[in-house]
Amino acid sequence: MKSLAPQKQHNNPLHGITLEAIVTQLEAHFGWAELAERIPVRCFSHDPSIASSLKFLRKTPWARDKVEGLYALCYAK
Repeated sequence: MKSLAPQKQHNNPLHGITLEAIVTQLEAHFGWAELAERIPVRCFSHDPSIASSLKFLRKTPWARDKVEGLYALCYAK
């Protein structure tokens, strides 16, 4: 029988970091304009906000993967 307890993710550098924290830190580091250049999605280029970005990224796995990948390149140890 499988355990319902969450598995530890020793090899996942993003484990325990929320999507909101990722987007907030990337926006503070790059700004919306540069984020939109690096990851061309409307939530970064047209009337950007943390809330609209989170809503889009939670529904769009490919875009979320790109954001998490950029964060991992910049901040993950």
